[in-house]
Amino acid sequence: TQVGEQGLSLSGGQRQRLALARAVVGQPEFLVLDDPLSALDVHTEAAVEAALRRVLADTTALIVAHRPSTVLLADRVALLSGGRITAVGTHHELLRGNAEYAHLMAGDPVADRPDRAHRTEQENQR
Repeated sequence: TQVGEQGLSLSGGQRQRLALARAVVGQPEFLVLDDPLSALDVHTEAAVEAALRRVLADTTALIVAHRPSTVLLADRVALLSGGRITAVGTHHELLRGNAEYAHLMAGDPVADRPDRAHRTEQENQR
């Protein structure tokens, strides 16, 4: 199938799947992925996630992720806050022991950030 120059005839999800396929076809020893499931619909996300699990079993990867489903691909998670790593552990350890991480995974990114807590309280009072 012709995809056109720079893949312009492809949807965002199609471009993302193609980029992932290109990244993993060579069975790399190390892989860097930035939100690899972000442009996918829920049905495609499940299929790609299953394929990524198989690929990641034999690959060291650094995955930047915001969704819990993507975070679950990782053996270890590092929480970045204010440009620094503030916690490291498994997804479940961080859910239990880190309020900021738990809020992020619940979709509440500012709830426990010290630099935003005061402003958030003021915004809530409005």
